[in-house]
Amino acid sequence: MKLLIASRNRAKQREIRALFEGTGLELTFPQDLNLPHSPEEDRLEIGETFEANARAKAEYFARKVFLPTVADDSGLEVFSLGGDPGVRSKRWSGVTGTDTEVDAANNAYLLRRLLGAAPERRRARYRCAVAYLPEPRAVAQIFEGSCTGEILTAPIGDRGFGYDPLFLSDDLGKSFGQATTDEKDLVSHRGRAFAALLRTLTGAP
Repeated sequence: MKLLIASRNRAKQREIRALFEGTGLELTFPQDLNLPHSPEEDRLEIGETFEANARAKAEYFARKVFLPTVADDSGLEVFSLGGDPGVRSKRWSGVTGTDTEVDAANNAYLLRRLLGAAPERRRARYRCAVAYLPEPRAVAQIFEGSCTGEILTAPIGDRGFGYDPLFLSDDLGKSFGQATTDEKDLVSHRGRAFAALLRTLTGAP
């Protein structure tokens, strides 16, 4: 079975490839199909929930390629900030540029918002919603995952992407920036959401 993964983020693509290893499912990405980036894509993530954004991306790309399509939306929720950055995680700082530049700006903004905050005000969780469309006219199936942790006072580690170097995982006792791919996949929000999807696609228990 061939699946389109509706993401152009290279770091996310690497994580998803690892999650699908050994499943027998064939993955393809927008660049593999020579799908040019469209300004319309930038308007897909305007929903108020991760589910709404994942669903919108899956529906958009499924109509483009007529392949079974998977899309995800995920982000960080800091409880003392009222759940921010939430669905705005990727664009929270308002900075544009490369993925690396945007990540750096978002992390710096998060540190400023929590400057001097006590540990109990640094509690946070990552959340992910994955939408699966077997064909364009289908109703998307939604799979969700989450993981909890604490925002560090400075980044640790250079692995992962996004807020990973600032997220001290409760499950691992280390930041996602320090974790290996295998360690992160077992406990991360994305790993858990995609594990639920894979159980459905492969019939695994």
